Amino acid sequence: MWPISPTYRSGVSIPPDPSLPTSAVLAAVAGGKSPEPADLRAAVRALLATLAARAPGRAVEVRVPPYGAVQCGAGPRHTRGTPSNVVELDPLTWVLLAAGALTWADAVAAGRVAVSGIRADLSVFLPLLTPDSPPGNRPAGT
Repeated sequence: MWPISPTYRSGVSIPPDPSLPTSAVLAAVAGGKSPEPADLRAAVRALLATLAARAPGRAVEVRVPPYGAVQCGAGPRHTRGTPSNVVELDPLTWVLLAAGALTWADAVAAGRVAVSGIRADLSVFLPLLTPDSPPGNRPAGT
């Protein structure tokens, strides 16, 4: 199993390298197969941790059931109840978005992402990985 940081709060720990489990998921999808559940879980969690590290804050809650949720993005934070800015999507859609295999606009238009709130647009943070990026936690474009 891939190491997962003990907490997803930004600034607390360095997120694990998301490239390995993400590559396994993308290879399965490209081959017309379903990804292995362990690879999908590891990729989702690592990519959520990467998002939280790159977009510090607590204005938006990103939910990828059943594998995880993080708070990210600058702005007003919520402390109780349902947050005002929520993004919810399935695990495979999250991996495809974070890896750059699917655009935010296409995912929203296709109904693959449920968004609520004025800050619930993650397009400025995505993709987290690019096909030509070296292994590690380098932001897209660097």
